[in-house]
Amino acid sequence: MIFTIKANLIDIVARETFPAEIVVENQKIASIKRIEEELKTYILPGFIDAHVHIESSMLVPSEFAKIAVKHGTVGTISDPHEIANVLGIDGVNYMINNAEKVPFHFYFGAPSCVPATNFETAGAVIDAEDINNLLGRKEIVYLAEMMNFPGVIYKDEEVLKKIEYAKKHGKPIDGHAPGLMGEGMKMYFDARISTDHECFGHTEALEKLKHGVKIMIREGSAAKNFDTLIPLLKDFPDQIMFCCDDKHPDNLIESHINDHVKRALKLGHDLYDVLRASSLNVVQHYQLPIGLLQNGDSADFIEIDNLEDFNILKTYIKGELVSENGSSFIQSVDSEIVNNFNCSLKQPSNFKIKAESDNIRVIEALDGQLITHEIQTKTLETDGFAESNIDEDILKIAVVNRYQNAPIATAFIKNFGLKAGAIASCVAHDCHNIVVVGTNDDDICKAVNAIIKAKGGISLATGIEELVLELPIAGIMTNLPAEEVAELYIQLDRRAKELGSQLRAPYMSLSFMALLVIPELKLSDKGLFNGKSFEFADVFVK
Repeated sequence: MIFTIKANLIDIVARETFPAEIVVENQKIASIKRIEEELKTYILPGFIDAHVHIESSMLVPSEFAKIAVKHGTVGTISDPHEIANVLGIDGVNYMINNAEKVPFHFYFGAPSCVPATNFETAGAVIDAEDINNLLGRKEIVYLAEMMNFPGVIYKDEEVLKKIEYAKKHGKPIDGHAPGLMGEGMKMYFDARISTDHECFGHTEALEKLKHGVKIMIREGSAAKNFDTLIPLLKDFPDQIMFCCDDKHPDNLIESHINDHVKRALKLGHDLYDVLRASSLNVVQHYQLPIGLLQNGDSADFIEIDNLEDFNILKTYIKGELVSENGSSFIQSVDSEIVNNFNCSLKQPSNFKIKAESDNIRVIEALDGQLITHEIQTKTLETDGFAESNIDEDILKIAVVNRYQNAPIATAFIKNFGLKAGAIASCVAHDCHNIVVVGTNDDDICKAVNAIIKAKGGISLATGIEELVLELPIAGIMTNLPAEEVAELYIQLDRRAKELGSQLRAPYMSLSFMALLVIPELKLSDKGLFNGKSFEFADVFVK
């Protein structure tokens, strides 16, 4: 197929913009001709999300792509460690196979930390030899985020093997080092780890940039670091990339990387620097065959109305028009149901916590952040058991092992704000056990059992209602259309807020309360865990 487009071409490689006539032939840019015409619209390279877990959208890759192209996204660097923690290599294969069914540039990583730690129960293990095999495949372009930074620093043998295999295959290694600075930071990144998307603040990111690390500015549904980190783009335009990390379905329908671009431009950042961060830097770092509007490139580009509004008019991938004026032309495909879910229904008594002292450690959740703090407060005791203190917003949190019947881990959390009921999720990074926060044991149990019956999902329960978004694929995704998933998710999100939650995204925040590799205090299915000292902590302060 051959076709011609006339528009103002934004050449981010040469850093110039000019009226052009572009000929596309056989999925490639066949020619670019400068012309002397006054043209209204602009064409530029399509956007790439530099680090995203597709599974967090609760959509299979094909449905994710269907929505992302509306926002000008043509590709992603995707870490499939969510489904890998449930199904292992079979989960990685599932993502690759589904992704191949649609016109979109999905590039996957070899999940480096399955399970993320030894302090929780996952559904699978991916060892160094598995990593070696994965990295030998063309669909796998990098070693995904090395979350076990203590293992790198203290030279854990298995961790170092995985890093050496990435070097052997000549593929980059993604980092994950929240708050790591000084000598520890240098030791970690000197192992040839080259990126980080987990910077808490400007000072931390600046230190890493000066050490040569490429920093991903993340703005997702839970973690929002854009405002803090975007000033770094001016001085480090070749080291900055844009990413979402985790994007829930309602937010994905609203925007993707185009939101980073629009906000950066409104703040006055240089057009070419901004577009580098959304495409060129990603292509170069991961050595991707995604086009950059150069002669001979794959015809991957977008057309926008103007540089002020930056509305996406059309998205092309390999010369195919995949979206126009907010409509996606990517079709839904059949998606097989795969899962690993083997626990039985629970009883309210399973969630009771025997009071062991007058004071408790509490997870303090922070809105818009993955990190938490540890605080201590008085125990609210009834008949010898520690209970939620609704007036002080100290609620019970529990993690239920979904892979086998086992004792339930329980603790307390602040800032979820519920005045009644409970919310639960099987989207619970990284092992995807069931995490629940609630005001009383009956509703907590009801919310958990709703997920167990569905073999995956997110839920809400009160004494008079039960809502559930079923996620039958690995317990964390569905093959329903994105719009339908978003509608169900919005209903749950709205109801959680009606019950008192003040969090911007209560279910997204909930999904990170079992993520042990992000400090400070989290809860796994095996107990309360301190992410700074990397050891279990007692709920009760004795």
